[in-house]
Amino acid sequence: MTRPTPIRFAELDLDALAGTEGRIVVTVTPEGTLDAAARRANRLCKGAVKRLVESARFEKAKSGEVITLAWPAGMAAEALDILVLSKKADVVEARRAGAALTARAASAPVLLALGSAHARAAVLVQGMALRSYAFDAHKTTEDDSDKAGGDITVMHPRPEALEDEAAPLLAVAEGVLMTRDLVNEPANILTTTEFADRLSEMRDLGLEVEVLEEAELEQLGMRTLLSVGQGSATPTKVVVMQWNGGAKDEAPLALVGKGVVFDTGGISLKPGAGMEDMTMDMGGAGVVAGTMRALALRKARANVVGLVGLVENMPSSTATRPGDVVKSMKGDTVEIINTDAEGRLVLCDVMWYAQERFNPTGMIDLATLTGAIIIGLGHENAGVFSNDDALCGDFLKAAEQEGEGAWRMPLGAAYDKMLKSRIADMKNVGGRPAGSITAAQFLQRFVKEGTPWIHLDIAGVASVKEGTDLAPKGATGWGVMALDRLVRDRFETA
Repeated sequence: MTRPTPIRFAELDLDALAGTEGRIVVTVTPEGTLDAAARRANRLCKGAVKRLVESARFEKAKSGEVITLAWPAGMAAEALDILVLSKKADVVEARRAGAALTARAASAPVLLALGSAHARAAVLVQGMALRSYAFDAHKTTEDDSDKAGGDITVMHPRPEALEDEAAPLLAVAEGVLMTRDLVNEPANILTTTEFADRLSEMRDLGLEVEVLEEAELEQLGMRTLLSVGQGSATPTKVVVMQWNGGAKDEAPLALVGKGVVFDTGGISLKPGAGMEDMTMDMGGAGVVAGTMRALALRKARANVVGLVGLVENMPSSTATRPGDVVKSMKGDTVEIINTDAEGRLVLCDVMWYAQERFNPTGMIDLATLTGAIIIGLGHENAGVFSNDDALCGDFLKAAEQEGEGAWRMPLGAAYDKMLKSRIADMKNVGGRPAGSITAAQFLQRFVKEGTPWIHLDIAGVASVKEGTDLAPKGATGWGVMALDRLVRDRFETA
């Protein structure tokens, strides 16, 4: 898997600035205050930094902005990047600033020279690591178009302390990158078997990982899950990942992810145009996997279980048909109206299994579930549905603090009538109106009374056509940072 670009932490050496090649970064405040490294760079380039901060151009500069002096006189560097960063910068601003540094570096090495101990230095480093990502596993020729940043060195007055502070943030960055890798992989590579194998490798990090095969899923009664994959030669699987870092016997938080490795729509076949994007329909499972990796790497003091339903939705002579009726693990029957509404069939069985086995203190499911959520919220926010105001409020706060867009959507009994079936307990779709809401209402029927629950519809945020502040175009890794923050703030023991 792709890991963050290795970052070297070194003692601040002002004399090294003159002979360093590649790109050198120094920081100034929006008020024009230069730290020790910026003052040294200013002397080397004959006052160019000072002239910049005294110019009319700098009056318009905002915190987080990067201004480049190309081929600065008196220095071997190809560029001197002036990072404008307020001492009061928050996490989101500092992370984006770090990402901006590597985004403009292409494949050049970067030296970040911090002449003072900025409060957000570790987050700045995390941003650099996040934006250094490029998915090029299947390219056979050199292509730097998506790459951002070569080798990264951070000089700091107290490098060991900064390295310690940055370590858990870089662990989270590695979880984000794992999610991006999984979502970006083509379906002929990331089969359900390959997906399960990659998750099994995380046993090396201290996770307990189990893979439930089709025979066991049949015995458990997961017929809605199995019905989605019965038209594919690829076997359906459920992977259970346990991180036990909290108090012994304390109920875990359960994270449940939809892992449809490719979605043709089944018999309700999707249009051909754009179907290649359905390699990302396992985005919910990807976020769960990345979050579990992050928690294990940073040794989170919490009990968390991640469960993912891995399946491929294909049309064939054995595929589920519109009009079929299947029984869930819970015992409820579902009339399949549209086989392209398959994600809720995957989730409902895995959610029920999670509650039956682990009796979690809370449950959060994630899925690229509906196109309707994109119509409603675009690509800026995930849809958030919940039966518990406290848990939902804590998640929304965590998402805001981490800069990951999330917006709460309504639930209500009035929507249930849209799921009423003539021949079964419910239909799997409720029509075009309120499509994302009726999908959430369907899932809520599989939440036990007393279980705090959040449903995250991430169809609009899991993968995007244009690059973001933190990632190139393609998979974003949305959700790993917010979920990690939620675990840290709400569920970790002191």
